Amino acid sequence: MGESMFVSLSFLMLCTMLQRVCSHGDQPLSKVAVHKATVSLLDLAYIKASPAILGQEGQTVEWITLEYSSPIPSIDDWIGVFSPANFSASTCPKENRRVYPPLLCSAPIKYQYANYSSPLYKVHGKGFLKLRLINQRSDFSFALFSGGLSSPKLVAVSNKIAFANPNAPVYPRLALGKSWNEMTVTWTSGYGISDAEPFVQWGPKGGDHMHSPAETLTFTSDSMCGSPARTVGWRDPGYIHTSHLKELWPNRLYEYKIGHKLNNGTFIWSGNYQFRAPPFPGQKSLQRVLIFGDMGKEEVDGSNEYNNFQHGSINTTLQLIQDLENVDVVFHIGDICYANGYLSQWDQFTAQVEPIASAVPYMIASGNHERDWPGTGSFYENMDSGGECGVLAQTMFYTPASNRAKVWYSIDYGMFRFCIADTEHDWREGTEQYKFIEHCFASVDRQKQPWLIFLAHRVLGYSSCICYAEEGSFAEPMGRESLQKLWQKYKVDIAVYGHVHNYERTCPIYQNICTNEEKHHYKGTLKGTIHIVAGGGGASLSTFTSLKTKWSIFKDYDYGFVKLTAFDHSNLLFEYKKSRDGKVYDSFNISRDYRDILACTMDSCPSITMAS
Repeated sequence: MGESMFVSLSFLMLCTMLQRVCSHGDQPLSKVAVHKATVSLLDLAYIKASPAILGQEGQTVEWITLEYSSPIPSIDDWIGVFSPANFSASTCPKENRRVYPPLLCSAPIKYQYANYSSPLYKVHGKGFLKLRLINQRSDFSFALFSGGLSSPKLVAVSNKIAFANPNAPVYPRLALGKSWNEMTVTWTSGYGISDAEPFVQWGPKGGDHMHSPAETLTFTSDSMCGSPARTVGWRDPGYIHTSHLKELWPNRLYEYKIGHKLNNGTFIWSGNYQFRAPPFPGQKSLQRVLIFGDMGKEEVDGSNEYNNFQHGSINTTLQLIQDLENVDVVFHIGDICYANGYLSQWDQFTAQVEPIASAVPYMIASGNHERDWPGTGSFYENMDSGGECGVLAQTMFYTPASNRAKVWYSIDYGMFRFCIADTEHDWREGTEQYKFIEHCFASVDRQKQPWLIFLAHRVLGYSSCICYAEEGSFAEPMGRESLQKLWQKYKVDIAVYGHVHNYERTCPIYQNICTNEEKHHYKGTLKGTIHIVAGGGGASLSTFTSLKTKWSIFKDYDYGFVKLTAFDHSNLLFEYKKSRDGKVYDSFNISRDYRDILACTMDSCPSITMAS
């Protein structure tokens, strides 16, 4: 590359202190002081990457090998992975003529220290490293830096490598549609609508197949609300396509694959996948749902190690994959991948969950790390999204919300009614979202769909997290005050939250009072709502308060997820499983009849008359 000049991009430092409940330190890529980088190429330094061509048999993930050397090695030397490969000044628009290079154009998509797999690197100045790359619509180069992450000095740049077809359709993710018999397929590619026609080829397994066209979305850096998302964290997102597969037969097995018809008439295909269509509302069948929050993503090659995410996030992902035959739907209730404005991480997250999301519906809720940014209409005026302000989450994943920017919606799945709230928008009484929540509760036929579940990212019910205990609220301020009368009036069975990175279960509760003394085998009327914190999907764990609360039945400071199994209209099993071994560590069941749902409890029935 030579000592070519680099152009400057302003890098807005995030200085807002995050709430303690969601503080994880810095996003790993933000530790790289991009704005301080200089060029100091050394004649005897080199870095070589192989193989040159990846994915020659259609693979979307490949391991590569790096060999490198430096005449003045240091334990602070590190290797950055850049994509696109050309990160010189010529690829960046000039924003201020009075600020001169040298500066890096963008942050790397991942990094690792030069001595990670070569302990004698500091002695001999030679090393090798294996890294895992995914197809991200562009080529790659690798740069050797000295000076550590805080004062990076570029000393060598590798050859370029690339996937055989960097534009190929990748990482399909299913989601339930706006009607019970609809499944949506969303995927990412490098083909715009002027390049190719996107579609899904699908049909019953062993039956006739059809083509369904897909809508195509993308966005530019102008859609980002701040740095780093619109500066050093920006990366072209490619094109996100969504196809709607309608009029499905309940519980039938379907197969599908993604296609693009190029302008020259040739076709580009993905691999083959399959899914099972959802049951119709009220259908009696075995129905199994997994719920967790705050999983994040991590690299299996050990790069970008971020607050021990690897053990939590990867383990949760692997447990879901291993038990996928016993899962029908997944709800990831906010804080999806913690990209925090570094857009390359969204591709890496969709690659991580592809074995899950391509086989069962992967539904999301909006969290603070997806949405929050000052002056953009988020309920919380913090900078947790890194300038993404919801654009990435609402584009990369489909939800059947009326407005993509307001991620509240309902799901009818067999005997379940799920009401998903968006805690990053105002939920208080009188708001648009409050009216949605009440309508979601009020409109369900509990004789057909007895299991009413409320999902949200932030804890609107109860939590023993030290952060909430110190505030004296044991939940988000104004949460219970606004919503508990709705939970009680409409007899919500279970409310599940993320945000707090641990597991906790309450008794059935109303107005801070346990309404049922049973702990594991509930029969008849609950008389209150059971509140669950399931934010241990993978992010660094949250500490419990030492205060003892009468409503907290079970706590666990570990990574895990919860599973709901509806056997019929009268029997529901709840399980909490740890990510490290998939075993059950807490559980309860509910057994009741329809008349138990109709039964009056405090503040749950309308007035009656003595007239006959």
